[in-house]
Amino acid sequence: MKTDNKNPFYAKSKDEQVEVTNEQWRKILPADVYHIAREKGTERPFTGKFNMHSEVGTYYCAICGNPLFKSDGKFNSSCGWPSFFEPISKESIIYLPDNSHGMKRTEVECGRCHSHLGHVFEDGPPPTGLRYCINSVVLDFEKQER
Repeated sequence: MKTDNKNPFYAKSKDEQVEVTNEQWRKILPADVYHIAREKGTERPFTGKFNMHSEVGTYYCAICGNPLFKSDGKFNSSCGWPSFFEPISKESIIYLPDNSHGMKRTEVECGRCHSHLGHVFEDGPPPTGLRYCINSVVLDFEKQER
């Protein structure tokens, strides 16, 4: 977990909504995580630790522990960020219009804590045709036990 166990809202086994103010998150989260999760920042391409990551397991929201993606839904899109073609469930992700920076995009947030994760595009592989382009810093990973 990226929050050094100081985050009382991080729980992989819970599914209730996390309602926390940005002031509370600022006290809990490391600055780089806060910037992306709460201020809708973006990490530089090709710098995230999960960009070329290929272990088998589950990716969670690093802010609240919500399960987001399975490794079998991850693919190499060469875009510079970890890319997935589908979330674990419909409830895992929230979709919002994003017209910032002169572009029309769809932002994706964590379905549990409403933290910014990245964006989804319609240029992914089958079976969904989607590419969830996600910042590594807001992901946590748990390797599947054999």
